[in-house]
Amino acid sequence: MVDDILRTPGAVRDAERWTAHNYHPLPVVISSAEGAWLTDVDGKRYLDCLAGYSALNFGHRHPQLIAAAHAQLDRLTLTSRAFIHDQFADFCRELAELCGKDLVLPMNTGAEAVETGIKVARKWGYQVKGVPAGQATIVVAEGNFHGRTTTIVSFSTDEDARADFGPYTPGFTVVPYGDLDALAAAIDENTVAVLLEPIQGEQGVVVPPEGYLPGVRQVCTDRNVLFIADEIQSGLGRTGATFACDHEGVVPDMYLLGKALGGGIVPVSAVAANSDVLGVLKPGQHGSTFGGNPLACAVAIEVVRLLATGEFQRRSSELGERLRAGLEGLVGKGLVAVRVRGLWAGLDIDPTLMSGREACERLAARGVLAKDTHGSTIRLAPPLVISEEEIDLAVAALAEVLAA
Repeated sequence: MVDDILRTPGAVRDAERWTAHNYHPLPVVISSAEGAWLTDVDGKRYLDCLAGYSALNFGHRHPQLIAAAHAQLDRLTLTSRAFIHDQFADFCRELAELCGKDLVLPMNTGAEAVETGIKVARKWGYQVKGVPAGQATIVVAEGNFHGRTTTIVSFSTDEDARADFGPYTPGFTVVPYGDLDALAAAIDENTVAVLLEPIQGEQGVVVPPEGYLPGVRQVCTDRNVLFIADEIQSGLGRTGATFACDHEGVVPDMYLLGKALGGGIVPVSAVAANSDVLGVLKPGQHGSTFGGNPLACAVAIEVVRLLATGEFQRRSSELGERLRAGLEGLVGKGLVAVRVRGLWAGLDIDPTLMSGREACERLAARGVLAKDTHGSTIRLAPPLVISEEEIDLAVAALAEVLAA
C-alpha cells in the first residue's frame, strides 16, 4: 500500500498539528484492542508489550472489568464527594483489606496519589511527630519518577522533566537509589518520610540490591519516619506479587497506587495507610471532585477482586521466568544487560548498535510495541494475560531487531 490509501500517516500528521508536543509517540494509530493485542486504523495488529505503563495489567477490555463499567454507566457515574454513593465503601474496604491497611483515600491519577502522600506525610510530621511548622523534609532517590506536577519535578533528577519549571518546591533531600547508608545519613529530626519506588520503572526497571528495602523499613521504624512506597507502576501484580515490596517481606506505612487500579478504563489512584497516618486529615483539607467516583469505584472493585484470587500474581511470576530466560539469552548478542522482575523488564541495548527509540521503531515494524527510556534502554511490560507463545514472539522479534 502507499501512503495515500493508508490512514496512519494522515492521522499522525493531524495529531502532530493539533497536539502540544509533550510526548514523542511511535507513529502508530490504534483503533481497537483486546487482551494483549492492538489493531491500528489500517488493520495491522501489534502485540502490546507496554500495557499503558502497567495501567493495563489485566489486558485490554477485560470482560469482567468492561461488564462492571457498562453496568455502572447505566446507573450512576458521578456524585462528587459531597455525597456517598453505593460503590464507595465496598471499594475502600476491599482495597484496604488487599493492602492490609485501615483506610483508603481515593484519587484519580498517580501524580495525585503522590501529592496526597506528600501532604499527609507533612501533616503527620507536624501533628504527630512534632516537627516545627514549615520544616518538614522528605528523603527521595536519584532516578525517581513519581509524576510531573511542579512539586514532584522539584525533586526529579531527570532534566527533561525538571528544567525550566522552577521555582522549585523545597523540602526534599535526594540520595542515591539503593544506598542505605546515604539514606540513613540524610534523615534528621525534621524528616517526616522516605518516598521510594520499590523498583524504579522510568529509570529502566532498576531493582534495588537485596536487603535494601528491609533496611529502609528498619531505618524508618528506628527514626520515626514514614516509609512511603510508590507502587503505582510496580504494584497490583506486575512483578509477580501483589506489591513489589512483598518480594522482601516489607510493609510500608503508606502505599501509593494507581494505573492498573483503573483496569485501563478509568483513571483511579489511591493512598492506603493506617488510621494513625491517614487519620490526620480532616474535612476540607484535601479532596478531588472525581476522586472515588461511582464509575471508578465499580471498575476498581473488580480489579481488587481479580487480584484477590492470586491468579495474576502467579501468571506474572511464572511467565516472567520465561521472559527472563528468553531475554538473558540475548545478552552478548546486542543486549548489554537485562533486569527482570515478574512481567517487567529493562533492557540495555549496546549503544553502538542503536538507540532505544530506534529499537522500538524496528520492533513496531515487526508488530511488537514497547517503549524506550534514557538512551539505549527499553522497557517491556506486557499485560499479565499474555501467553507463553506471545512472550516467545516478542523475544523473537527483539532477537531479529538486534541481529539486523
